[in-house]
Amino acid sequence: MSMTTIYINGRFLMHNITGVQRYAMELIRQMDALIAEDDPAFAPYRFVILAPHGQIQPLELAHIEIRQVGPLNGHLWEQLTLPIHTTDGFLLNLCNTAPLLKRNQAVTMHDAAVYAVPETYSFAFKAWYKVVFRVVGKTARRVITCSEFSKRQLMHYAGIKENKLQTIYHGKEHMLGTPIASGYTEKMGLERPFVLAVSSMSPNKNFRSIVAALELIGDKDFDVVIAGGKSKIFNETTPGGESSGRVHYLGYVEEEELRALYDKAACFVFPSFYEGFGLPPLEAMACGAPVIASKAASLPEVCGDAVLYCDPHDPQDIADQIRRVMGDPQLREELSARGKEQAAKFSWSRCARETIGAVARAMGTQEVYRERPAAKAVAPKQSR
Repeated sequence: MSMTTIYINGRFLMHNITGVQRYAMELIRQMDALIAEDDPAFAPYRFVILAPHGQIQPLELAHIEIRQVGPLNGHLWEQLTLPIHTTDGFLLNLCNTAPLLKRNQAVTMHDAAVYAVPETYSFAFKAWYKVVFRVVGKTARRVITCSEFSKRQLMHYAGIKENKLQTIYHGKEHMLGTPIASGYTEKMGLERPFVLAVSSMSPNKNFRSIVAALELIGDKDFDVVIAGGKSKIFNETTPGGESSGRVHYLGYVEEEELRALYDKAACFVFPSFYEGFGLPPLEAMACGAPVIASKAASLPEVCGDAVLYCDPHDPQDIADQIRRVMGDPQLREELSARGKEQAAKFSWSRCARETIGAVARAMGTQEVYRERPAAKAVAPKQSR
């Protein structure tokens, strides 16, 4: 019996790794691992990643082919070249965008941030994404998203029908499998306990409030470390000032370095205004870091009752929660244990199996793996 070909839009392999690219890479790696294990959900299909010519991120796959095709790149490659090379199969797009004129496809839309927080993005970026979300949201066979919050947002802003949307959560094992960079924190001069914040330098991530909170706390015996790169898609900002004795801006860090920061952090703070999922706090919880997160968007859905919540609009509240965690070793231990337990609910294996189940239904083929019902967000409990 001939196998159905599922093509994967590999344009993301040309980009630097942020949360969206991390999701795509880890999902594909898990798919490759499950194929190696002869998982029955993947048996009917052959997987091929299509990417533009040029330097791409390494994936080291054993069972999924990577094929670079066409003379174009960027949006033109995605809109013109990709549909031509996928006419004999189904197309899976993992990073928000997809060909406008192709119907036999599924797409992961991670959030509706271009609608909800438009001031965060450049004009050209948000204008194009709004077109893609409206058109592809109507024509694609299936739209996958990463939280019930994002599902509601896409229905509200992009007009995507509920029966076309499916929530599939991300995983966290990639961080647990990353080696810790030996001596990194010492090399960076992080000798005192530190509060860690990690993400892109988008205004939406609200790093300024961390610095403002630190000023409200006053003279304490810990530092603040902010790690994350910039992207041209954002209306960029810096948190305020250069690295000083108590605030360290590390910029982009490698995976091993990030794991070292999570491992050594006395507290992880994530005061974001808007998140479709919130991968950094999930990574931090998985590594055992006590977490403070904003009570906004999808974060209560992902973090449950395993973290302390803060008002992202109130630096005083952020300061109070940081002071509370840093001053209470027993609370830090409690949050660490709760965080590991909460993070254990998320896995790339489940994500991969649920994704192939969604694709199978979109193609009208028999579904081998049946995903669990989508989780419903509940009001988080504050730690005592």
